[in-house]
Amino acid sequence: MTNKERVLVTGAAGIVGRATVAALVAAPDRPEILATDRDARALARLGTAVEKVAGDIADAATLAGRLGGVTAAIHLAAVLPPLADDQPDLADRVNIGGTGALIATLAREAPGAFFIHASSISVYGDRCADPDIRVGDPLAPSEGDHYATTKIAGEEVVRRGPLDWTILRLSAVMGGHRMTPLMFHMPLDTKLEILTPEDTGRALAAARHARAALAGKTFNLGGGAACRTTFRAYLEAVFARIGLGRFDLPEAAFATRNFHCGHYMDGDALEDILHFRKDTLASHLDEIAADWPWWRRAALTLARRPAKAFLVSRSEPLAALRAGDAALIRRYYGVNPPDVP
Repeated sequence: MTNKERVLVTGAAGIVGRATVAALVAAPDRPEILATDRDARALARLGTAVEKVAGDIADAATLAGRLGGVTAAIHLAAVLPPLADDQPDLADRVNIGGTGALIATLAREAPGAFFIHASSISVYGDRCADPDIRVGDPLAPSEGDHYATTKIAGEEVVRRGPLDWTILRLSAVMGGHRMTPLMFHMPLDTKLEILTPEDTGRALAAARHARAALAGKTFNLGGGAACRTTFRAYLEAVFARIGLGRFDLPEAAFATRNFHCGHYMDGDALEDILHFRKDTLASHLDEIAADWPWWRRAALTLARRPAKAFLVSRSEPLAALRAGDAALIRRYYGVNPPDVP
């Protein structure tokens, strides 16, 4: 019989999941780690120090009979945007139903487990006009953001459940250094407080030791003042570091409303408990530069014009503008849309 902690991590093969597992593995009191994810191949890359279960979190059979002795569950598994918005039924099944199924299984097999639930800044909706965010602010998902709707519902499932819980609403986690069509949904002058996967993983891993301070409470999890910028400034810095040069994409490619993000004005409360912050905006940008070797930057420099044209071609707001789609134009730009470039 062992008194060692046993920690479950769902969504363990994702960007934040990998960072969380790494933080747990690096902990001086390394717990037993049970990692689960739908992606069996990515899960296998977590290494031999981790017990792994591949499967669908929404299927109760995936973890049934495996959760005995779990002392903390870090719940990251979720259907993310844009898939969550494209397939809302799937998002409901996983983000809401999967959360409930997991809690029910834990309640049977590990009723003393501490449930650490990862939620999202998206629950606050469009805060461009009022970017200073606090936990008690109204929850008002942006129009068309089904992901945010599922995160709000998932939070309620957690609160109504029988386990001790804490909810951590993650800020904009910047990792993987990929540009996706979602970047065009964010207004360029949006205020950002970025969060690195590593800081996120440290916070989630440390939460298992702070049950008395966290239980029954909701917190905003952000990088703090040293990680604040605007989306425009962030893109300018990234473009310069990866070889794309000046940020000169057409402004009309970016929405002007109806997307989340802001500054967590009460985020230091969680830092005071967990002491997880090691990264800054500057260190994050340095990491991006380090991850782009000189030959890759040189190749992108030579292909700047087609690369930028390709990015712009993926802008859904601009596509709506060019197609004259009145409903989407209103969603992305409001009543004063820009001219078609």
